[in-house]
Amino acid sequence: MTSSPQQFQVDLRGVVDLLSRHIYSSPRVYLRELLQNARDAITARQALDGGGGSIRITPIAPASTEFVLRDDGIGLTADEVAELLATVGRSSKRDIFDLPRQDFLGQFGIGLLSCFMVADEIVIRSQSATGAPAVEWVGKTDGTFTVRELAEPLAIGTSVHLSPRAGQDELLRSATVRTLAETFGEFLPYRIAIDLPGGGDDVVNHEPPFLGATEHPERAAEYGTTLLGTQPFDMIDLSAPATGSRGIGYVLPFMPPPSARQTSRVYLNRMLLGERIPDLLPEWAFFVRAVVDSTGMHPTASRESLVEDDALEETREAFGQAIRRWVLDLGLTQPHRLQQFVAIHEVSLKSLVRHDEELAQFIVRWLTVETTHGRMAIGDMVQRFGRVRYAETVDEYHQVASISDASSVLVNGGYLYDADIVRMLPALYPAVLVERVDVVSEFERLDPPPLDDRDATVALEARASAVLADVDTTVIVRTLDRQSLPALYVADPEVLRKIDRTRAQGISGSLWSGVLGKLDEITSSMRSDDTDLSARLCLNWGNKTVRTLTRVTDDAVFSRTVQLLYVQALLAGHRPLSERDRSLMTTALSDLIALSAGEFEPDFLPPLENGDA
Repeated sequence: MTSSPQQFQVDLRGVVDLLSRHIYSSPRVYLRELLQNARDAITARQALDGGGGSIRITPIAPASTEFVLRDDGIGLTADEVAELLATVGRSSKRDIFDLPRQDFLGQFGIGLLSCFMVADEIVIRSQSATGAPAVEWVGKTDGTFTVRELAEPLAIGTSVHLSPRAGQDELLRSATVRTLAETFGEFLPYRIAIDLPGGGDDVVNHEPPFLGATEHPERAAEYGTTLLGTQPFDMIDLSAPATGSRGIGYVLPFMPPPSARQTSRVYLNRMLLGERIPDLLPEWAFFVRAVVDSTGMHPTASRESLVEDDALEETREAFGQAIRRWVLDLGLTQPHRLQQFVAIHEVSLKSLVRHDEELAQFIVRWLTVETTHGRMAIGDMVQRFGRVRYAETVDEYHQVASISDASSVLVNGGYLYDADIVRMLPALYPAVLVERVDVVSEFERLDPPPLDDRDATVALEARASAVLADVDTTVIVRTLDRQSLPALYVADPEVLRKIDRTRAQGISGSLWSGVLGKLDEITSSMRSDDTDLSARLCLNWGNKTVRTLTRVTDDAVFSRTVQLLYVQALLAGHRPLSERDRSLMTTALSDLIALSAGEFEPDFLPPLENGDA
């Protein structure tokens, strides 16, 4: 047998606990809810008869234990009080007064219950603008309420009276009330005055500077400086007419921390929704902090965030377009300023464009990379060169750059994200050819010396390789275009990794030294070929010093010269010198000086390792 429909029974204590623990972030929101209700009432009255426009707050003081908030809004009748205040989940005054929804902030009918987080009893006295008798509503946390008509009329409007519950009186005192009123309602269009303990009042609200940037740019910039703690790099007008949303995007003059989440300060009908509202701007617009007022976006039940709906998506898209236009206009009208902007945020921009095709389309051209022609904006580079070559690592770049053709461009892809950006270029610039280079392939393209010089160069290779045997370096002779370059240090990435592991073994404790040694064994066993894991010193046959070496018969002069060429090549390739390398350079210089002075003795020669003669 099915029973007839029945009403849910609501335990008000449970509702208050739900509000304080799971819906509202803090009891401090009680004042926000009261201000919203007062704002709604004033808006309703202005639509009815054009009257109203002020809110007055009297905090508790030594001479009084009652907090009072008064408005001169439309007021309530006895029936309206019962319908609005006695039904949890009731929508709002808008339904009773049949006024446009967008004119009201309150949406859920539970706002007044937030006062139970700071008081055990709520007293509301109201005089309706319709001429109905004044009414008093008293609600308690036990779920009961009373409604009575008052014999004497009141001023049109509503007053809310609270006596603090234990431990909550500080939230109703003057200092806290002023802070909360300024935080939530400083930009409301109606006058908000707070009674001072010694007499007089303090008006806390004023015109929002972020809505008058065109008329008063200095005020908007000053507000941005207060918001960011430093002067903004620039300001961007944000507007989404479809949702009645407008404000300013302040461009950060510093790179935000990698873990920082992009947030915005949002007002709804000039009442603060939240200071850190996420997802109002596109994810890629991390360099902008927005302050926005909206009449068309929708708050969540707690009125502390935005509902992810079509209105938010449309607003986000419009704001994204405005930020894109700012970037493009800056590039066209103030390219030097855009360069400054990119310099500040370049690493983060490079990180994002790898995964955001939309952002990549309009920002990649302004990003910069290191090339053999200096640091260049990518847009300028692809305009000058139809073929872009890049090295995957910094080491490879420095090695290949030494022998790169001056008429082409080589990009250093070893810095964070740069190789990924270069690989994206054909998708962004279809006419551009991108080619990865590696040091071994580039080296193999070098011309060998002429056949007539073959015997001399082979002998030079053997003799010089013997000198550098202790540093695992083989000497070869090739002809380079740059005659001023005597030698080039050549090592593929695997050779460099082996060198780094060897150096690490020398400075590590026994445990890590053994681990690194074992890693070398494993790496060697995994190689499928017999490639020699040694670096190479390429001597330039076109260089006068190298040619002269073939005629040096003194072994001491020859060996010290080769050692210095080896160290010079390391430095030219931006390779760090090991302790052994520095010792070799110092000894070679000392010996050459001694030789030139005729004071050289065999004892100057450093001891050879491994019993080499």
